[in-house]
Amino acid sequence: MHKLKYLTVTLFLLFTLTNTGSAFAAQQKKVVLQLTDNTAQKQVLVLNVADNLLKKYGEDVQIEVVAFGPGLQLLFAESKHNQRVSKLAKSGVKFSACRNTAKKMEKVLGKQVELNKYAKETSGGAARIIELVEQGYILIRP
Repeated sequence: MHKLKYLTVTLFLLFTLTNTGSAFAAQQKKVVLQLTDNTAQKQVLVLNVADNLLKKYGEDVQIEVVAFGPGLQLLFAESKHNQRVSKLAKSGVKFSACRNTAKKMEKVLGKQVELNKYAKETSGGAARIIELVEQGYILIRP
């Protein structure tokens, strides 16, 4: 009888731990990609990382690219990566554009900055990253 209770408790614990582990493994992953560089290599790298994460995790990942400083140029409407940004956005990747940077660039360029239609302005890029990290996002800076 004692062995039966022991076996029952052991099986119960194994079942509970196994189910908890699989539930944890299926938990939604949340990633924020920071882009502050305007080099072609960095822009392509950030887009590649987003694409690779989508391929690996599918619907089990939330991805947000936050662009500020020189990196904001990735999200310009006339960016050579505009179509790729749009394609990733249609796949669920969010793109946040720093309003502070946009205002400074407008002064330098002497014209209004036009962003990709999928880019959403945020008051500040660094502040947006802090908000996302506080919400459980993992920060990756490729």
